[in-house]
Amino acid sequence: MSKTTKRILEILPGFISWNIILFLFWGGYFFPDITAYFILLFNVFWVYKGLSLTISTLVSYFRIQASQSLNWMLEVKGFGDWKKVRHIVIILVANEPMETPLRTVEALAHQSFPLGQIGVVLAADSWSDTAKTYCDQIQKKYKDTFGACLVTLHPKNIAGEIIGKSSNEAWAAKRAKEILIDQEAWDIRYTTITSNDADAVLDHQYFAYLTFKFLDDPHRYLKFWQPAIVFYNNIWRIPMPNRVVNALSNIWQTGLLARKDRLVNFSNYSASLKMIHEIGYWDTDVIPEDYRIFFKSFFALDGKVEVEPIFLPSSADCAESSSIWKTFYNDYQQKKRWAWGVSDIPLFIEMFFRQPHVSFANKLIRLLRVIVDHLLWPINWFVITAGISIVAITNPNFSRTSLGYALPRISSSVLSVTMIFLLVLIFIELRQRPPRPASQPRWKSWSAPFEFILMPVVAFFFGALPGLDAHTRLMLGKYIEYRVTEKVN
Repeated sequence: MSKTTKRILEILPGFISWNIILFLFWGGYFFPDITAYFILLFNVFWVYKGLSLTISTLVSYFRIQASQSLNWMLEVKGFGDWKKVRHIVIILVANEPMETPLRTVEALAHQSFPLGQIGVVLAADSWSDTAKTYCDQIQKKYKDTFGACLVTLHPKNIAGEIIGKSSNEAWAAKRAKEILIDQEAWDIRYTTITSNDADAVLDHQYFAYLTFKFLDDPHRYLKFWQPAIVFYNNIWRIPMPNRVVNALSNIWQTGLLARKDRLVNFSNYSASLKMIHEIGYWDTDVIPEDYRIFFKSFFALDGKVEVEPIFLPSSADCAESSSIWKTFYNDYQQKKRWAWGVSDIPLFIEMFFRQPHVSFANKLIRLLRVIVDHLLWPINWFVITAGISIVAITNPNFSRTSLGYALPRISSSVLSVTMIFLLVLIFIELRQRPPRPASQPRWKSWSAPFEFILMPVVAFFFGALPGLDAHTRLMLGKYIEYRVTEKVN
């Protein structure tokens, strides 16, 4: 792809987002009828999205409850070759307090799967003396607990690399393969590799469940496995607006597990090491790494790669800092980094055209879903929450017409259906949420169901705005640098 073509494709998401948002203003002034029908159609689409999310979240919730009550090791022992399976867990350690990765490793030490078949890799950047010290201390403590406990140090200033999770992860995975597969003779055909953020605490049955899925799947070398990413580690401690935005993220991530047609690995996930080695590991010149590794695998392996759900939670830290305003800023930056995944779209489009042997329908659906999700990210709020008000302000005369007079009532009637969906989703979220710690005041439990009144506000500041920020920066060529989300203990 030429630089010109790439820049055009980078400009398009921001160009489309801004034009749809601005259309509400100039369209409301010059073509109010068309704008009104556009808003109503978008409302109907939103009802469909709400119904789909509610159904999938309900399915995922009950599947998670069932999975947590099942003894997965009994299921695993039904396979004659289960003792051959090994799991490599890469824990990406950056600027977190030592308590964060230590808590994650302690949780791994309580896995129901035999610890001798698990290899822990503490992946740090060589220029971070603090991270190196933490990793060395954790390795010393747990060196005899697991089948292997390694520390890898990612060198600085490697030509063509961008500092961040993806490059560190690629380095750690290659070193783990050299040591555990090439030297220790672990069988790569029976080895999985798990991308695990330093703050992500896996369910104690995760590797037993993963082993079952791995052995039970004849296409195991063409799969990613994805747990439910939920931000519960510190949810009771963060400010109310941040609890709401993270609760919405928990709902979304839980619901996605039941939608295999939409599921793409995110944040914490597993795959066979054989597949990751075959496709050349994670790319080292990018910031977003989860969608990138999926599409890299998908196109490299003829469009046969899929993501399978693991109906168990992976509990992570919400963005947090030392004060309320710093927490707001930290959460905003995290959401902007997630939205920066839009920068991968030009590459996915290039892969789309360079892999003609991949099923056209399959790759088109995959690509369109990613594009639509990223395009709607900053647009949803403006159309659903503010669309009618924008039209009324820009064209007061339209409100006196029959359509203009009826528009708010029709829109309200359509969207009122989503209130039923929202109540169901809030109920599921509160049922999944861990109990309030004794250190937190009781009023946080009592107020939890009512916090969602803040949803229109937090959806703007921690959803639409960081999404629009990422799109605009990409459009203007103002590329962001990798920034690790701050962790507080």
